[in-house]
Amino acid sequence: MRAFVAIDLPDSLRAELTRREDLFRTAMASSPGRKGEVRWVRAESIHLTLKFLGDASEARLAELIKRLEASGRFKPFTVEVKGFGFFPDARNPRVFWAGVEAPPELGMLAARVEAAAAEAGFAQERRPFLPHLTLARLASPVPALVTAANRDENASMGQFHVSEFFVFESKLSPGRPPEYRKLARLV
Repeated sequence: MRAFVAIDLPDSLRAELTRREDLFRTAMASSPGRKGEVRWVRAESIHLTLKFLGDASEARLAELIKRLEASGRFKPFTVEVKGFGFFPDARNPRVFWAGVEAPPELGMLAARVEAAAAEAGFAQERRPFLPHLTLARLASPVPALVTAANRDENASMGQFHVSEFFVFESKLSPGRPPEYRKLARLV
């Protein structure tokens, strides 16, 4: 099964992200020129990924969960969702994201998850941890979206307290958005 480790979001933040998405869609619709293809992530599917695991057996996921539980509790912290950006950059955008500002505890939690995953036999991530919330995927540049995102680059969508995280299963079906199911809650 496909799996990942992530922090779930509160409903209030999902509602604000939906409101912002509507504003971006309006800005794109009213802008002249090329519209491009944008595949928006459903609000209920947005999460803060700590580690993408990929395909894994139930046994290997059980080992990861056991190692995460054994590593002890983490120190809760507060994050702010603020600003927007693109991967790899605004000139050649493929992913549109909301930024995450957090204390060092978030990076420490991600490193702890990465270490437990490596001990359970998962491949180590070579890229640095860059916390973000994926809002959309782009097939080609969408100038109106880039302009609107730049206009709101410092906008705050709110804060939330992090005191738990989850191992999720991701089920993919052709022509349908992914379905996520929580396999384990960790504190």
